Amino acid sequence: MWNDFKNFAFKGNAFDLAVGVIIGAAFGKIVDSIVSDLIMPIISAITGGISFSNLFTPLSAAVNSTNYEEAVKQGATLGWGNFITIFINFVIVAFVLFLLVRFAKTLRKEEAAAAPAGPSTTEKLLMEIRDSLKPAAPAVKAVAKKRR
Repeated sequence: MWNDFKNFAFKGNAFDLAVGVIIGAAFGKIVDSIVSDLIMPIISAITGGISFSNLFTPLSAAVNSTNYEEAVKQGATLGWGNFITIFINFVIVAFVLFLLVRFAKTLRKEEAAAAPAGPSTTEKLLMEIRDSLKPAAPAVKAVAKKRR
């Protein structure tokens, strides 16, 4: 059972998947930082200083705060500004993944086009051995006939 688990965890796709998840988590933090620290302040400056993370619609009359976090504590709110930020995160991640897949396809096409036209060194060696054995073949047949 231990060997089966070891083969599954370290030799199969599970290990590759784990590495991908860890890199994906780090990539997610980078994208969050890009959106919240770089893109949203620019959008906020363009729209006159509006902070998207603070945009919400109160769903209860008990909500009287202009701060989203306080408004959530006071009652039901619809935090659509946070949704806009998360949607921008998604668009950025989707665009970057699109670019990566497109780049990978380009690399695969280049590798396929750059495939070696001639035989490999192993194939050349085998051909030399085959060719060196061809002249000896008639002599071996002649010796075999004499022995009969």
